[in-house]
Amino acid sequence: MTTEFETSFAELGLSAPIIAALTDLGYEKPSPIQAQCIPLLLQGRDVLGMAQTGSGKTAAFSLPLLHNLDVTVKAPQILVLAPTRELAVQVAEAMTDFSKHMHGVNVVALYGGQRYDVQLRALRQGPQIVVGTPGRLLDHLKRGTLNLSSLKGLVLDEADEMLRMGFIEDVETIMAEIPAEHQTALFSATMPEAIRRITRRFMKEPQEIRIQSSVTTRPDISQSYWTVYGMRKNEALVRFLEAEDFDAAIIFVRTKNATLEVAEALERSGYNSAALNGDMNQALREQTLERLKDGRLDILIATDVAARGLDVERISLVVNYDIPMDSESYVHRIGRTGRAGRAGRALLFVENRERRLLRNIERTMKLTIPEVELPNAELLGKRRLEKFAAKVQQQLESSDLDLYRGLLAKLQPEQELEMETLAAALLKMAQGERPLILPPEPVAKPRPRREFNDRDDRRREPREGGDRPRRERRDVGEMQLYRIEVGRDDGVEVRHIVGAIANEGDISSRYIGNIKLFASHSTIELPKGMPTEILNHFTRTRILNKPMAMQLLGDVQPRERRDGGSGDRRSGPRRSFNERREQGNSSNERRGGNVNRESRRDGAPAGAPRRRFGDA
Repeated sequence: MTTEFETSFAELGLSAPIIAALTDLGYEKPSPIQAQCIPLLLQGRDVLGMAQTGSGKTAAFSLPLLHNLDVTVKAPQILVLAPTRELAVQVAEAMTDFSKHMHGVNVVALYGGQRYDVQLRALRQGPQIVVGTPGRLLDHLKRGTLNLSSLKGLVLDEADEMLRMGFIEDVETIMAEIPAEHQTALFSATMPEAIRRITRRFMKEPQEIRIQSSVTTRPDISQSYWTVYGMRKNEALVRFLEAEDFDAAIIFVRTKNATLEVAEALERSGYNSAALNGDMNQALREQTLERLKDGRLDILIATDVAARGLDVERISLVVNYDIPMDSESYVHRIGRTGRAGRAGRALLFVENRERRLLRNIERTMKLTIPEVELPNAELLGKRRLEKFAAKVQQQLESSDLDLYRGLLAKLQPEQELEMETLAAALLKMAQGERPLILPPEPVAKPRPRREFNDRDDRRREPREGGDRPRRERRDVGEMQLYRIEVGRDDGVEVRHIVGAIANEGDISSRYIGNIKLFASHSTIELPKGMPTEILNHFTRTRILNKPMAMQLLGDVQPRERRDGGSGDRRSGPRRSFNERREQGNSSNERRGGNVNRESRRDGAPAGAPRRRFGDA
């Protein structure tokens, strides 16, 4: 059971600049995990927290560590490890918001996929806080571009997720290289043995805090999701908004930049919208919320942090433009609608690589969220005509219509026209920027099999009292062979290659074929038809500080599997690159290099068939 805490942030002993930032962001009182963690971390104790994301963990570790920060030292004093780039950016932005009234605080996020020169420039500015993913942080440590000699606080956020994603060895390597005298906070939803081992090895008498999940279902809110496909998200958002009847809406995104980008896209489409993010001062925030309450504003685009404490009865629609990283945040978001006994509507945008997050939400809430289709031209045309007809009806009931009737004779062109033709011309003029007659939709191509962007497939859960099941690898179609310029002499292992390909290209590990390690290079099989932009990105991607410089060698011919589908890859004879180029189609060449990785199982969530958004 979750305990309620009536204490205030000021009573916990936080500094005045931090309290001012919390007030600006709408924080009123500490959550249970904040009330328990903050005093311990302020005292310099190590903390082991078991809690779901969305319980307030970020503030629980950020606020006390910021309080103890020495802003005069321009070197990393706080290091936060996060499993994904999305979470790293989210935590970095939150810490920036919390320190907005502290002068001289610099926060930098380091993650794969971002250019090294950008990160090196940021590191040269002397950030006191570094948030990053394990692989990229380890790269910077090995390059000597990240100096942690002044480190005072280390945070491992979502440690069990880092374990699941195969980063735990990198995490242990990083922890072994930082100063012995530092404070550690580790947060994890579960506590498998590998995480326990880290706590025993690296933490000093950690104080353990357990917070129970408070997720509840919301039967008063109609929920659905759309798989992002066929057009950009902002264009799809406009379609959904046009197809839906709503009084006011709130659109949730992950970052401050996204609030501005989405607000700009909606303004271009004629919607009365505004961004709400952590950069706004309290006066502007209150002014924006007042406009939403009294009807001068219809749509708010906000981050989770900026939307804290938001309670506006007008909100009847919530759109999760960016899927939240956890189930509790999703429940908090959709809870902004369905207030005061009203029915609410919630829509979730899900990219293929994010289906794991959708399944986590469904599993936690114990429900299946139905999928909806993108509103098509026929539906949009019908909606526009209905709204236009309502405006015409309103004018038909106006008292000064006779004055305009008198103008009709003056509008008659030289040639005699029927009134119906004239009305049609006026109707065409009056339709404005949104045409009443839309061109027919192009014939929809079948949705492609999930390949390069399918990062969502579920790992199998451990069986009671037994090992994890062996990998089950499905047939992924035609493959192509690529050469990368890193090999055994560079210290590279198969796991490094898999991590780089999966993370940098958003490619499911299930679709990574055989990998062979040679002295100065390696080869890897990937599904045929890899987009050019991904291949270009891989040419610049680094593994252990060396560019992959990926090159296509040729197609891989289909072959009989000898492993019965288990996914074990057996070593073939090693040959020189020139010999392999000449015999690139040999089946022996492509019979892989000693890899037996665990798979995740796939499958769309069960439930009702897809329906159109807006259907009753």
